[in-house]
Amino acid sequence: MMLSLLLLLLVSSLALVHSQNKYTVGDGDYSYVIDYDKTEDDFEFSSPSCGKEIDQMDVQMISKPNQIRISFTGDPTEMSLTWTTNDVSHIEEVRYGVLEGDLNNTATSISHQYNWNEQEDGSYVYTSGFIHEALMVNLVPGAIHFYQIFSNGQQSDVLRFLAAPEAGSDAPVSFFHIGDHGTFGTSLMVTADMMKRAKDQDFHGLIHCGDISYANKFNGSRGEPPMASQQVWDTWGQMVEPLGSKMAYMVTPGNHELDSYDSTNENATIYRKRFIMPGNERYYSFGVGMVHFIAVSTDESIDSESTQGVWFEQTLKEINEDRETWPWVVVFQHRPIYNSNKIHGNWDGREFNTSSRYVNPEIIGWPDNYERLLVEGKVDIVLNGHVHHYEVTYPVLNSTVIGKRSNNSVSGGPVHITCGQAGKSLYRIKHGENSYSEPPPPEHGPRQRALGTL
Repeated sequence: MMLSLLLLLLVSSLALVHSQNKYTVGDGDYSYVIDYDKTEDDFEFSSPSCGKEIDQMDVQMISKPNQIRISFTGDPTEMSLTWTTNDVSHIEEVRYGVLEGDLNNTATSISHQYNWNEQEDGSYVYTSGFIHEALMVNLVPGAIHFYQIFSNGQQSDVLRFLAAPEAGSDAPVSFFHIGDHGTFGTSLMVTADMMKRAKDQDFHGLIHCGDISYANKFNGSRGEPPMASQQVWDTWGQMVEPLGSKMAYMVTPGNHELDSYDSTNENATIYRKRFIMPGNERYYSFGVGMVHFIAVSTDESIDSESTQGVWFEQTLKEINEDRETWPWVVVFQHRPIYNSNKIHGNWDGREFNTSSRYVNPEIIGWPDNYERLLVEGKVDIVLNGHVHHYEVTYPVLNSTVIGKRSNNSVSGGPVHITCGQAGKSLYRIKHGENSYSEPPPPEHGPRQRALGTL
């Protein structure tokens, strides 16, 4: 069987990112502009620094639909959709169809709003815009669709996306893969590069392996109380809209979304309010054509008795009962169990859980039970973030190269790919020394310190 999984290798350097785009959203006297043409000279940094953050957006000043993102549900005839406005009206809906001039299907939305960081006087540091969620149904698998949002007395442009092909289809599948993004100068440049590449073809989706907005970082420099700056979530959502409105934006939480010990104490509460993912939204699976994707949460246990571990094993079992339909299985997660950068090392569930500074219990099942399930479940590729560089392994088990997979035989193991350099500072130096282990471990292939995507 010819297997034509298309995972485009899109590793880009700073000098290559030029988008020739500006994006403006706003009402009346307020206008928020994102200039995707900016380069390293505009952000006051020198590699490996990520530069200063871009200006923050005030969502309460924008009535037009903004932060538009779509996501897969696991059903190729469906697509979830979210957007934000500063108020609501009696008409909150999306109109869509396969013809740009005939948007003959309608889906109404539900809306919610949240407050953050209550003060002594009962006020809040931040109140979100109205976050809308809608579900487009009866799509034609594999076809281009068009949609337009009508919300808060305003309307969006007519946008387009490529629906997932039917399960088992041999149509090529194309995705971006990034991790550790944020709203820094380099984040904008990597986003601009993806926008440029997406002009040349329709991508099915984007896999974001955690550490999404960095709303909880650099709190002091933002001149606010020591809590997450929720405006950063709005800014990030607007920055990625040119991508997320046109391809399914699939995420899994990283430590900056999940860590309960962090000063933000978000503990995934904001992640759940802002994203629409299948299942419980932290770990889930979905199929796109010949590929079955599985998201796992690396900050939760995955041993044989844990909820995630039982779910993961059962999910792999069900997929392997029909590998003719799903010849490719791709797992994506935040922390890698294989990387040769000394700043983090291989994830074993203990990195942030043994210091007296933190109160989290040990996260178990990493990597022993997890890696056993990867090999027994015939997983082909594991996508990661967390480590701010690019690296790929050979097919591996227990740090030993175990051959190449052929015709879905179990003789090989998965290839692990880390692509955690979508914006946050690159890892180069630790204690004055090269942060890479030298020489490279034998199971590791190419490594690169450069901003970009996969």
